[in-house]
Amino acid sequence: MPSTAIHTAARAVACHGAPWRGARSAVHYGPRLMSAISIRDLRRTYRSSSGFFSTRRVEREALRGVSLEVKRGELFGLLGPNGAGKTTLVKILATVLLPTAGTVEVFGSDVVRSTTEVRKRIGLVFGGERGLYGSISARDTLRFWSALYRLPSDAGRKRTDELLELVGLRDRADERVWTYSRGMKQRLHLARGLIARPELLLLDEPTIGLDPVAARELRQIVARLRDEDVTVFLTTHYMAEAESLCDRVAFINEGLIPLVDRPRVLTRLASEIRYLEAELPAASADALAVRLRAAPGVRDVRLSPAVEGFAPIAVDADATAYDAALQVLAEGGGQRVNTREPTLEDVYVRLLGERGMRV
Repeated sequence: MPSTAIHTAARAVACHGAPWRGARSAVHYGPRLMSAISIRDLRRTYRSSSGFFSTRRVEREALRGVSLEVKRGELFGLLGPNGAGKTTLVKILATVLLPTAGTVEVFGSDVVRSTTEVRKRIGLVFGGERGLYGSISARDTLRFWSALYRLPSDAGRKRTDELLELVGLRDRADERVWTYSRGMKQRLHLARGLIARPELLLLDEPTIGLDPVAARELRQIVARLRDEDVTVFLTTHYMAEAESLCDRVAFINEGLIPLVDRPRVLTRLASEIRYLEAELPAASADALAVRLRAAPGVRDVRLSPAVEGFAPIAVDADATAYDAALQVLAEGGGQRVNTREPTLEDVYVRLLGERGMRV
């Protein structure tokens, strides 16, 4: 049977409509409409009951005053741990969840007061395998959604063929979806989200659970959407994914956004730290890690599982500790010692620390 998510989306389309736009006409936007997404002091509180007789009221603030602007044509990333508020924000943008307070506009239309207009201009893709009919083919899936979006038959067939080619499913388009791998299903999810040529595509952790090859293929498809002038709002907790794809990123934790900027700018926040990566014989890795942590100015030493007899050690050190750390590594038999540039993950860990582990 179809999932609740499919029924909800189908009813929304059937009730409110998403007429076929075909080729877009030239539109001149005023200053206020240059943003694809405009969020002001957004709050969302979940209320529930607990206790044996459900007598105790429980409130949890998922979003605690979020303000954000996403530009037209931008590939924007929202990064944060599980439970940070990413999916809640996407659901509000998709008009399936009401905010408790604050305002959210998509291309100048309020998501609460102008729900119909917003739904005409967005596409939504969740991570995971739910939301597809396993007993029908990918081609039939896309034609079904084409009909829900009121595309004319010829246009629906043409759009289906275009999307099957885009996501690399053309050769297996007539096989039943239940035979697909998880990566293929996620590519079909993406194609479904693009059926009506949305101006804003919402991607909620689209690569979660995918193997590295499947995740890379999906990222390549998303990157090509820039050529179609699609604004992409991507949520993820994979730092490397956001760093390679996004024009700008925002960190969210405990319902707040402390930082928004280009990935390269954000990595400069960690530029005062020198990063070393060394490989040590597994037999002496633990003892050497103790010595490194005791060295002046060494901030962190992280041991990974041994690989082929060696345990890689990452050392974060400021300038005063650089020489001391190198000396300890040399005395302890360190091999293949390298320096590297800071990454978004380094910024994330420094910004959130252990807070990122709390839900």
